[in-house]
Amino acid sequence: MRYIFSLLFTFSFGISYLNAQEFAADPAPDQLKIATWNVEWFFDNNAADNQSKIAKEEMAPTPAAWSWKRDAVAAVIAEMRPTVIALQEVEGRAVLFELIKRLKDAHKQTYRLAFVEGFDGATEQDVAILYQSGCIEYSRREQNNAMFKSDQFYSLSKHLFAKFEWEAAGHTESVNLVTAHLRAREEAAKERIKQSKLLHYMLRKQIESNENIVLLGDMNFESREGTNMVNDDGVEALTGRETPSKEDDLIDLHSKLPAGTRQTHLVLEREFDRILVSKAMMEDTPQVKDWVFEKVEIFPKLVVRGKDDNADHWEKRYTKPIDQREPSDHLPMMATFLLK
Repeated sequence: MRYIFSLLFTFSFGISYLNAQEFAADPAPDQLKIATWNVEWFFDNNAADNQSKIAKEEMAPTPAAWSWKRDAVAAVIAEMRPTVIALQEVEGRAVLFELIKRLKDAHKQTYRLAFVEGFDGATEQDVAILYQSGCIEYSRREQNNAMFKSDQFYSLSKHLFAKFEWEAAGHTESVNLVTAHLRAREEAAKERIKQSKLLHYMLRKQIESNENIVLLGDMNFESREGTNMVNDDGVEALTGRETPSKEDDLIDLHSKLPAGTRQTHLVLEREFDRILVSKAMMEDTPQVKDWVFEKVEIFPKLVVRGKDDNADHWEKRYTKPIDQREPSDHLPMMATFLLK
């Protein structure tokens, strides 16, 4: 009996000890590099798991075409070396696991996956987040009944919320990151505005509380280089500039790019892809190590192949010679923050 009691005590003490441990957050990198990229129909060649007509039409036509697409996307990500990258137009978990494996095997870069299946049955496209460290939770968020009945918002079919924590000089530095792929085309402006309002509504209290917020993805804004951002396309709603308070505003990092460099679509003259951040990500808090904005970049040289104007990209994206193929019709965008 004494032996059994001793075993029970030892086992119980061991559990208590494990439960009492404090596990520190992942070490903070000196540079936090957060990127977004629409990887344009990142679908493999397996039609068995595709239901919609357009998903079957736009998937990779052959195993060789899929291998090229996967490897080309991995090579771009590896060149950028983001800490966190949000991806849009992915098929699902299986293709993302293949991408992560390619990054590991070919480029010696290790990423983990945050993914929750969305509800875009028309295209079957989804969004995802790859990250090197820091992610402690991720989820979708939905409207409640009162929000539905208000008719102020339009549901998000492709989005993901994630929380990151890093240990920085004795304290935990958190970042709340949200990626989304909003409704596309001019005729969908009304729905896109309501989606933008919904995203901002979901984040407004955290913005007002001066938390670190990053909202990024393919927002499908129809604004063009050299023109003012149009108010009726969702930009005002997403940034919070349409509300009376300035305390809930987000900063659109497109404003930090030099004129003439803001186009993010390879074929169309559009600034679809955006990174928006809270003021907390822009300002250095005295006497505390925190993230401070350094720069934002778009990377046409990592995507553009050949010397033509890419007007035939959609028709020939899998038939051009490999050295002429572009891995996506979007350009990746990345913001860098320094730990100061």
